[in-house]
Amino acid sequence: MPFSGPFSSPFSRRLYLRLWLAVVAAVMVLTLAVGLAWHIAAEHWAAERLAAEQSGAPVQPPGRMLRLLDAQGRPVLAGLATRVPAPPGEKLALRIEGADGRTYRLELAPRQDRGPGHPPPGAFWLRPPFGFVWMLGIVALAVALGMFPILRRLLQRLEVLQRSMKRFGDGDLAVRAPVHGRDEVADLSRQFNAAAARIEALVQSHKSLLANASHELRSPLARIRMGLELMSGEQPAPAFRAEILRNIAELDQLVDEILLASRLDAREADVGTFERVDLVGLAAEECARVHAELHTDAAALEVQGVAKLLRRALRNLLENARRYSQGEITVSVQRQGNMAELRVRDHGPGVPEDLRERIFEPFYRLPGASERAGGVGLGLALVRSIARRHHGSVHCEANPDGGACFVLRLPLPAQ
Repeated sequence: MPFSGPFSSPFSRRLYLRLWLAVVAAVMVLTLAVGLAWHIAAEHWAAERLAAEQSGAPVQPPGRMLRLLDAQGRPVLAGLATRVPAPPGEKLALRIEGADGRTYRLELAPRQDRGPGHPPPGAFWLRPPFGFVWMLGIVALAVALGMFPILRRLLQRLEVLQRSMKRFGDGDLAVRAPVHGRDEVADLSRQFNAAAARIEALVQSHKSLLANASHELRSPLARIRMGLELMSGEQPAPAFRAEILRNIAELDQLVDEILLASRLDAREADVGTFERVDLVGLAAEECARVHAELHTDAAALEVQGVAKLLRRALRNLLENARRYSQGEITVSVQRQGNMAELRVRDHGPGVPEDLRERIFEPFYRLPGASERAGGVGLGLALVRSIARRHHGSVHCEANPDGGACFVLRLPLPAQ
C-alpha cells in the first residue's frame, strides 16, 4: 500500500529516507530476534536447573580455589569452593573442600535491600524480559545515527546526477555530471557524460551540416539564376547552357552526398545488404574508369560490406586524387594481417600534417582549394563514415614520391 498522509511526499520522493528506514528496520528485527533467542535460552537453562534441583540431582557449578588469610597474611583455610544452589534472593552458600580433607560451609546472609520482592535498584532493566528491549533500542539508535550521514552522502551524488540529467533534457547539452570515486554511481556519471558528449557532438555535427549545406547550395543556385538572367530574351548560348547544366549537376551531387551522409550518421538507417565484395575486382573497375594504375599481389580479396558504399568510398578517393594530382594515380590492394588495405596515391601538393584529420570533416577544404572546380567538401567525410560503417578506418599520410596517400583499411571476414 502506498504511503498516505502528511509524510507520503518525503518518503515517496526521497530515496535516502527509504533506504535509511529499511536499514534501521532490518537491524531492529535482527536485534529483536537475537534478544528473544537469548531470553528463550535463559528461560530454558533456568528450567533445566530447576528440574535438576527438584529431582535431587546435584547441580555443581565449576569450583574455584579459595584461601582464607589472617591479619598477618598467614593462610588459615585453603580449598576448592563450589557454590551451593539456592533460590534467587536467598543467602549465598559455598562448600569448601579443605586441603586437610575436611569439608567446610561458608554462608553469607542476603543483603537487606535484596530479596524476591526487592530487585537491585537500577538493575531490573538488565534482566529478562527487559534486557533485550533496551539492547534493541540502543542498537537501533546507534545504527540510525551512523547510517544516516552515509546514505545521505551517497544519495546526494544521485541527486546531483538527477539534476544534471534534467538540465540536459531541458536543452543544456553542455552540462556534465561530476564524477567522484570509482563505485557504481561514479560509473553511472561517467556513462552519462560520455552519452551526453556523443549526443552534443551529433547535434553539433547536424547543425554544422545544415549550415554548410545551406551555404553550398546558394553558390550553384546563384550561378544558375545569373545565367538565366543573362539568357533572358536571347537564344541561349551553348556556353551558358553548359554552365547551367554543370551547376545543376553540382546541386544534384551535393544533395545526393548530404542525403547519404545523413543516412550514414543514423545508425538505424538501412544503407544496403552486407555481402562478400571482391575488393580487387571493385578497385580494377574504378581504376579503369579514371585511368589509374592498380597494384595488387592477390587475385581476389573479399571483405564483408555493402558493394555500392565501398564503390562510393573508392570513387571519392580517386576523384579527390584526380582533382589535385599533377601526375599518375596509383592504387594498391593487399592483405595486412586480418585487414584488407587499400592505398590511393597521388602526386599533388600533399596535405600538411596538422590538417590530415581536418580534411575528413564535412565541408572542410584545404586553404586555397575552395574555388577549385568540382567537389563540395563532403567526399572524404563520406569515405570515413563508410569505413566506420564497415568497422574499418581511413587516414591520410605522406606519399614518399610526393603528394598524398589515403589508406582505407577494412576487416576481413573470419575464415
